[in-house]
Amino acid sequence: MSIYTIVHSIVSILLIITIVLQHRASGLSATFGGSGESVVQRRGAEKVIYKFTIILAVVFFSMTILQWYTF
Repeated sequence: MSIYTIVHSIVSILLIITIVLQHRASGLSATFGGSGESVVQRRGAEKVIYKFTIILAVVFFSMTILQWYTF
């Protein structure tokens, strides 16, 4: 295994963890007309996790595209 594969695996695991940690206020009840309109403002740790998820997603997909063209 190369260092690149190990780093890519770590980024993918961290991306999965951050996605699972995010909290959705509406959930499945909004699908069946449960909750009305709600404005979600992220504060504190939730905002940090949200931004970290975006960064990890960009890194993950960039590494994937880089792997297509280099390996």
